[in-house]
Amino acid sequence: MNRKSGKAGYKVRAFDLDVKSVDDSGQFSGYGSVFGNVDSYGEVVAPGAFAKSLEDLASSGRALPILWQHDSYTPIGSWSGLKEDDKGLFGDGSLWLDDAPNAKIAYRGMKAKAITGLSIGYYVTSASYNEKTGIRTLNELDLVEISIVTNPANSEARVEAVKSVIAHGGIPSLSEFERFLREAGFSKSQSAVIANRGLKHLLQSESGGEASDANRLLDSLKSISF
Repeated sequence: MNRKSGKAGYKVRAFDLDVKSVDDSGQFSGYGSVFGNVDSYGEVVAPGAFAKSLEDLASSGRALPILWQHDSYTPIGSWSGLKEDDKGLFGDGSLWLDDAPNAKIAYRGMKAKAITGLSIGYYVTSASYNEKTGIRTLNELDLVEISIVTNPANSEARVEAVKSVIAHGGIPSLSEFERFLREAGFSKSQSAVIANRGLKHLLQSESGGEASDANRLLDSLKSISF
């Protein structure tokens, strides 16, 4: 059984970048997203998810920016030739080596294979959830930017992704929020209770010495900076 969801908050999704094609002028190519790959959030991008967004981008005549670490104040280049193929979202990037200091850092890191990630910033326009598999399929995405990132698979990046959703007024999925809680120090069972029933239920359900543990974890949650 599937359920539909409308446009959600701003999110990021990272993939490894093949940097063999970076040349001396800062030109490179790579996949900002791949299809059919279930990520750590239990989500998968469906083929065609970027079709409408790319169409709107083309009709506007606007180039999609390359950002440094998803910082909207730090553009380091622009994308061209963005398209979907059988594998995913492919594009050609051009780094502004003469004008953006962080573009030089990205370039040197990519050439040295020390910086190896691309990450898309997007809004979910349409998605479906399979109750049996627990997998959420992203059917249509509003593409905002594609960043070069240092650690695409880093757990801290996943925490920052959830923080970004909340900061932009969105609501993370249960699986995202539960993973965020676990990375913040809560146990698997406590994270599940908080994500599904709320923190108040956890505090009410624990007594005696366990209650002090729950209050300690509550203090830990309050200390997390958004």
